[in-house]
Amino acid sequence: MVEVGQQATNRRRSIWEVGITALRLGLTSFGGPVAHLGYFYEEYVKRKKWIDDKTYADLVALCQFLPGPASSQVGIGIGFMRAGVWGALAAWLGFTLPSALALSLVAIWLQRASWDGGGWMHGLLLAAVAVVAQAVWEMARKFAAGRLEATLAVAAAAAVLLAPGAWSQVAVIVIAGVIGAAGLQKAGERPAAGVPPSTRRFTGLALLSLFATLLIVLPLARAWSHSPLLALADSFYRAGALVFGGGHVVLPLLEAEVVPQGWVAADQFLAGYSAAQAVPGPLFTFAAYIGMASFGWKGALVATMAIFLPSFLLVLGAFPFWHWLRHHPRFQAALAGINAAVVGILLAALYDPIWMKAVKGPADLAFVLGAFLLLSIWKWPAWAVVLVSFAGGWLRAWLG
Repeated sequence: MVEVGQQATNRRRSIWEVGITALRLGLTSFGGPVAHLGYFYEEYVKRKKWIDDKTYADLVALCQFLPGPASSQVGIGIGFMRAGVWGALAAWLGFTLPSALALSLVAIWLQRASWDGGGWMHGLLLAAVAVVAQAVWEMARKFAAGRLEATLAVAAAAAVLLAPGAWSQVAVIVIAGVIGAAGLQKAGERPAAGVPPSTRRFTGLALLSLFATLLIVLPLARAWSHSPLLALADSFYRAGALVFGGGHVVLPLLEAEVVPQGWVAADQFLAGYSAAQAVPGPLFTFAAYIGMASFGWKGALVATMAIFLPSFLLVLGAFPFWHWLRHHPRFQAALAGINAAVVGILLAALYDPIWMKAVKGPADLAFVLGAFLLLSIWKWPAWAVVLVSFAGGWLRAWLG
C-alpha cells in the first residue's frame, strides 16, 4: 500500500512538473513552430533530460507527419510519455493558456476600438501580408520544389480561388494525397530510436476511430441542432483535423468557415491573425480570438478546445503505428502531395482575402516589401515585425 501511494504521489508530482515547465515555455516561446521545437529541445532534452535526442527526433517526425500544430503535438507527446494522459493535458494547457488568454483580451479590445480611423489596424493587415508571404515562400522551397509538387501547388491555388469554401479545400487536400501516392516516389525513412508505443494498438485504433467519427458526426449534429456553439466546435474541429503544413495553413480554412458565417468581419479576422504573431505559444490559439470575438468566453473556450482536440486523438492514437507508417513509401508519397497542395491553398489565401483586403496602393506595397525584408533577410521575429507594423500604421495615420 505504501509503494502504491508513493507511485501515485510521484505521478502527481510529474504532472505538476510537466504543467509548470510547459507554462514557462508558453510564456516565453516566441517565433513560431520551428522556434518552439528549439525551445522544447533545450528544455525537455538538454535541461530536463526527460527523453533522449533520438526519441525527441522521432517524436518531432511523427508530429510533422500528422495534421495539426506540430509544436503543440510534440509537447502533448512529451507530457504523455512523462506522466500519462494527465501529463499530456498539463503540457497542452501550460503551453496554450498564455497565448489563448492574451488573444482573448485582444479580441475584447479590438471590439471596443475604433475600426474606421485606425491606422494601426491597417498596419496589422499589412503585417499579415508579409507574414503569410514569407510562409508561402519558405513552404514552397521545402514542399513544392519538384515539377509535380509545384504543379499540384499551382493547381490547388487555382482550384480554391475558383471554388472558394472550406469543403473545396478539403477536396483539394484529398485529391492531392491520391495524386501524390500515385505519382511521387518517396523512400521510407529509417527508424531511429523510436517513439515508445505507450498505448496499445486497440486503444490507438479507438482514438483514431473517434477522430474520424467526429469529422462525420459534428457536421450532422450541427445541421440538426442549429446551435451556434456546436457550429463553432464543428468548424474548429475540422480546421484542426485537416491542417497540414503548420499553423499558417489554418488561416484559409478558418477564413472560409468563420467570415462567410458572419461570426467576425474580414478586417477583424486579419487583424487578429496579425496579433497572433505577436504573442508566444502556438498560432492555433488564434481560435481563442475568433471564439471570443464571436460568442464571448464560451466561444473562446469551445473554439480552443475543438481546434486542439484532433491533436490529442491523432498523437496518442498514432503512437502504436508510427514505425509502420514511417517507412511506408505510399504514405510518404501521399503526404508529399498533401504538403504541396497546402502550399497552393496558402498562396490562394495570400491573394484573397489578405492581399485584396490590405494592399490599396503603392505605399501599402512598399510597406509590405519592407516588412517582408525584415522577416526574410534580416530574420526579425514575426512578433517584432507585427509591433513595428502596428506602430507604423498608427504613425502614418497620425501624420495624415
